[in-house]
Amino acid sequence: EPELIRKEGGKLKIIYTPLHGTGIKIIPAMLKDLGFNVIVVPEQAAGDGRFPTVKSPNPENSEALALGIQLAEKENADLVIATDPDADRMGVAVRTRDGKMELLTGNQIGSILANYRLDRMFENHVLNTTNNSRACLIKTFVTTDLQRAIAEKHHVRIVETLTGFKYIGQKLKKYEDAAVKAWREAGTQSREKWKDLSEERKRALLLDFSNYYVFGGEESYGYSASDFVRDKDANAAALMFSEVAVFARSRGMSVADYLQGIYRTYGTYHEKLGQLVYTGAEGAAKIKKFLKSYQDNPPQKIDGLDVVSFQNHAKDRILDIDGDELPRELMFFLTLSDGTKYAVRGSGTEPKIKFYFFAARRPTAHNQLSDEEVNKAKQELPKELDVLWEAVKADAESRCR
Repeated sequence: EPELIRKEGGKLKIIYTPLHGTGIKIIPAMLKDLGFNVIVVPEQAAGDGRFPTVKSPNPENSEALALGIQLAEKENADLVIATDPDADRMGVAVRTRDGKMELLTGNQIGSILANYRLDRMFENHVLNTTNNSRACLIKTFVTTDLQRAIAEKHHVRIVETLTGFKYIGQKLKKYEDAAVKAWREAGTQSREKWKDLSEERKRALLLDFSNYYVFGGEESYGYSASDFVRDKDANAAALMFSEVAVFARSRGMSVADYLQGIYRTYGTYHEKLGQLVYTGAEGAAKIKKFLKSYQDNPPQKIDGLDVVSFQNHAKDRILDIDGDELPRELMFFLTLSDGTKYAVRGSGTEPKIKFYFFAARRPTAHNQLSDEEVNKAKQELPKELDVLWEAVKADAESRCR
């Protein structure tokens, strides 16, 4: 919405921090050029590999945004945007209706961006009831099912991949190759090369012949929305999120209000990440023992709830929505009798076992949740997942002995 940004962008006050990293080179200038009011956190503006102002320069950690939030309070800013040192992950804090700054999770940020992009594309007639089945959102298995609900409501495809943007990139290459092949076979092209086509032309051809990528990401604060960048990109994410904030403001809402509207429409979703850390050779042996135990003897009951589905990504032959067989990965996905889900996987880079928990309160058919129901779910779901985590953790620790 370039016209909206030109008209309203200056009224939105953004605090930005590159966390001593590369984002300082592009993001402030880009946002200012487009008309946004941007203030950079001065203590974190200079590139510095020692990262002296944070314990970890990772926007997934709330502590990394502390200085940005302090400056936002001083300046009465609308939102804080933080990017990690190589500017591929982005975290944000937004001001709520009661004036407080609230940190958003990667699942919430991704869901806001996915919903906004789909809404705008339908309103601007890029997508419609004749081509929406050839548009898609892409998310990893351990990313919130709220994005599945958003895709299904808009009647676009939801594609799930294993963790890692390389898998999203593989999908984008597959969709491009299919579009190019069909375009060539249609015999309507001149001597044009795909790489020389405008983005609008490519989009039209993908919608005609293949699959058009609207948005994708993973819960660990990585997002993308264009297939010419096939990795998570905090530069584009910062611009997209700023646009959502301006749009919300133009409708008399905060970003927090916009998210509340998403929850009313699709249901209230909550996620939790748990992890067990086992270091050294002894720790590695425990992790190996645990993962083998889950594979050979999966839980039948957790916290009094039956396990109604157990998916073993290491052994099961699992096909995605395109009919492509997923690579094997040591990950397990469990569904409990109350609809709660959790996933288990060993970290590929750290001595950890990671647990991803998912719970939701969904509206009944053709209804929305009330604000009271949303707020109640916001209170109840975190407590429910905390209790479930304690039960899963106790079972996991017993398996490691």
